[in-house]
Amino acid sequence: MLRHFQREGASVPELHKDESIWPIGFRLVSEEKKIGRWTTLSWSIEDVCLYGEEEKESLAAVEGGYVLPLELYRHERSDYRFNLSSRDPHLFIVCEEENEQLSPLLITASQGLASGYMDGDYQVLHIQTPIQVQAWMEAYIGRHGEQIEFRKNRCRDKNRKGRSSGN
Repeated sequence: MLRHFQREGASVPELHKDESIWPIGFRLVSEEKKIGRWTTLSWSIEDVCLYGEEEKESLAAVEGGYVLPLELYRHERSDYRFNLSSRDPHLFIVCEEENEQLSPLLITASQGLASGYMDGDYQVLHIQTPIQVQAWMEAYIGRHGEQIEFRKNRCRDKNRKGRSSGN
């Protein structure tokens, strides 16, 4: 499972676009903002590129440039459908802060997975999902089918009453 990034100056990983992986390049940019008496760094994502083979090397030379694989998983299909059916679908970039610098860990289209990282010591940035990626995700869901979630029936015997029945 590819979930790691390559730091600046390191070799670019061998990522190839296929039915479940799409390498996406971007730059992390910080801007100093003053809030009251305090100054803080505000981070944003710029220069998003949907990478093919020829573009990967050029991003490695850019300061703050990263290439991460957007990887789709069958068990997250309902999250992808929820994201795609929203008014403004997003991709979420999970980052770790170290010495006032952000390092991206993964990129996902699953809002549920991203929110799990937000509960920890991670910063989650988001970008609008490019239309090409939206079409690719729709095709993935079409190939593998919609994920149907079943609720477990706790009481299989209809004659037996549950705890809250007062008996």
